[in-house]
Amino acid sequence: MATVKRENQETKTILTITVTPKEYAPTLKKAATRLSKRVAVKGFRKGHTPYDIIKKEVGEMAILEEALEAIVQEQYTKAIIDEKIDTVGMPEINIEKMAPDNDVVFTAGVALLPTVTLPDIKKINIDRKEGKVDEKQMEETLNSIRGMHAKEIIKDGAAEGTDKLVVDMTMTQDKVIVEGGQTKDYQVYLSEDHYIPGFNEKLAGAKKGDTKLFTLSFPKTHYQKQLAGKKIDFEVLVKEVYTRELPTLDDEFAKKLGQKSIEELKKLIKENMLNEATQKATQQEEIEILDILIEKTKFSEIPEILLESEKNKIFQELKQNLSKNGITIEQYLQDMKKKEEELRKDFSDQAQKRAKAALISRQVAQEQNIIVADEDLDKEVEMLKDVYKDNKEAQENLKRQDVRDTIAISMQNRQVMQWLKEQILKDSEQKKTKK
Repeated sequence: MATVKRENQETKTILTITVTPKEYAPTLKKAATRLSKRVAVKGFRKGHTPYDIIKKEVGEMAILEEALEAIVQEQYTKAIIDEKIDTVGMPEINIEKMAPDNDVVFTAGVALLPTVTLPDIKKINIDRKEGKVDEKQMEETLNSIRGMHAKEIIKDGAAEGTDKLVVDMTMTQDKVIVEGGQTKDYQVYLSEDHYIPGFNEKLAGAKKGDTKLFTLSFPKTHYQKQLAGKKIDFEVLVKEVYTRELPTLDDEFAKKLGQKSIEELKKLIKENMLNEATQKATQQEEIEILDILIEKTKFSEIPEILLESEKNKIFQELKQNLSKNGITIEQYLQDMKKKEEELRKDFSDQAQKRAKAALISRQVAQEQNIIVADEDLDKEVEMLKDVYKDNKEAQENLKRQDVRDTIAISMQNRQVMQWLKEQILKDSEQKKTKK
């Protein structure tokens, strides 16, 4: 059995865990099987190469490295249960020693649960938010759908109204082309909002062959922080101008979109828009509830390890969002002229807020005895298995206890938020008067 040494500090506990070769041997076998699926060995089918052959082929260290994450996760979980530690956030793992046929030694820094004193929740009142769709929003959406099915005809005259332009564009700052600032055959729809305010207006009246020079400020909320709020110079060559004939909003148009009539189409669109507006209203309610609870709740010192865990999550979320726009984190840091450590420091306030929200949810769950039933967790896991039925890695992860624990926490958080809404959300005075 693995040995565990415990060192208690003010806001965290450090566990030093030693795992013997005998204890991690079964995990090595599983790791070797995974490796055999990726390594071609003459005379054996992938995934069916014996352990001793794989060991000779890739080396014992490669197998141990493949198994390390599973070894750490399994032994850390056992240590937490045996030591009866109530953990918060992800542990800070450091590998102290690892070598084939030797003990694996690692430390796990575990955040101790801070003291959380909730306010009197029954005294907190927040007005319910209502998702609404007005006529202007409906008109804009219908026009956007019409635009997707417009007939485009090249014209010689000036761009106007609902016309489309095809342009080559260069963006510069201090006469230097910004990253991603050269675009060929860029399409501009005059009647639709552009992400850079004023851009479409600068091209109104342009003709084929015209070159437009102008300066505009990027939105302060633009995802490329090096451009956000900055004045950028534009050089735009107009290559073509198209007049766009938008289809008439009639039953024939509705039938092309799979609906029986224009009224049925409008009804469907309104329902979809209302669902989206309702979701946004719900999100706004939840943000407001957490904000006021964070403001009114008292916390003892929040451990740094918990804040670092939240910063790591924020950092990973940023990487994923940048990746969706074709930008690497390395490019982003270079453009921001920052090191990763400096960027993580910028996350401090956000990490503090997220950590407090998680602690509040946990405290509410404890005080109100909000527990995720085993059968409900099983149903959720089965549902996720079905969602990821074609993803073998996800299927394997769903078998892990730590993944199930994470799913259970997510489910508990949803139940806590539902309970909070029932206590805090009230109909506005205006709505009561109408009743």
